[in-house]
Amino acid sequence: MPRLRQVSRGEASAPIVIGMYDYLFGQRDPVTEPGTEDGTTGDWWTVMANSPDALEHAVGGFLYYQNPNRVLDPVLRELAQARVGWTAQSQFVFAQHCRALRSLQVTEERIAAVATWATAPCFDATEQAVLAYADCLVLDHGRVPDELFGRLVTALGDEAVLELTYIATLYLHHAVLSRALRTEYDDTDEPHLAVPAAESQP
Repeated sequence: MPRLRQVSRGEASAPIVIGMYDYLFGQRDPVTEPGTEDGTTGDWWTVMANSPDALEHAVGGFLYYQNPNRVLDPVLRELAQARVGWTAQSQFVFAQHCRALRSLQVTEERIAAVATWATAPCFDATEQAVLAYADCLVLDHGRVPDELFGRLVTALGDEAVLELTYIATLYLHHAVLSRALRTEYDDTDEPHLAVPAAESQP
């Protein structure tokens, strides 16, 4: 279960909450009858409904990156988002954007290789640069070598690099949020626990 309470349909009054519930769940109460068409529980939405303003802000981000006016190639965008999910250790973000890659006809071989992109022969030079950049954003908190940044600008142009940066860091935000609140596939127990010392042998 997520760490914050879920808002039932009967409690919802904000237009953004009601609208998203209608869109995703039909007339069901997503708390008592959870589940979305893509197989998630949907509890990200019911938790975010605690703050309708935050939910509306998040939905604006989704609309931004999916807007057809974006100049960034959708496959490059989704490779970056999937890699962000992997490196930020968010099963939810990683799974959702692997699913998005499938919808863009990316092969299972290439999707699986997102985890090991640095040694995978199935990505071209631009894709490798995008994946490396995603790592710099997540693992190095935005510290990016000039050579890598220059390669991106040469390959994509300034506007696409700005979109890539904004979208990838937006999904770092979502990865951290989902893990902290334990929503969707990120509702997992801590795997790294202290191991008790063995009792001394006589």
